[in-house]
Amino acid sequence: MNKSPSSVWRRPTHFFAFGLGSGAVPFAPGTFGTLAAIPFFWLMADLPLDWYLGIVLVAFVVGVWLCDKTSHDLGVHDHSGIVWDEFVGYWITMAAVPFSWEAALWGFVVFRVFDVFKPWPIRWADRRVAGGFGIMIDDVMAGLYAWSTMHLWFWLH
Repeated sequence: MNKSPSSVWRRPTHFFAFGLGSGAVPFAPGTFGTLAAIPFFWLMADLPLDWYLGIVLVAFVVGVWLCDKTSHDLGVHDHSGIVWDEFVGYWITMAAVPFSWEAALWGFVVFRVFDVFKPWPIRWADRRVAGGFGIMIDDVMAGLYAWSTMHLWFWLH
């Protein structure tokens, strides 16, 4: 675990990379970052799918820059407090999922499982892809696995 720098509260780039400060908690920052993404999903859930996906795409592109800049500033490749990637991964998980608190929580659990255990090729990407793109891509992949799981579950029920 890396101690969160005070710059999280002074530098907007760090504040956003740290998931609006949610990644500054002293334990399980990825879990808290994912939890912080849920209210934003709630706000976006009723948008047309193309708008929702557009927002997620912009959040990904901006996230590559945010995470790269923050990791360079801190001198740590993937500081545990950088959780913007969890926001994007969770939003991918929930794409085209109708909002309910049960679905939001189920998506949280499924995403966290894939993000923590990193099945192939997520673990490979996490270890070998550098920079802001590297910080983001493993969570995008975990989000795609979780999205597939969510939609399979909805299709079966």
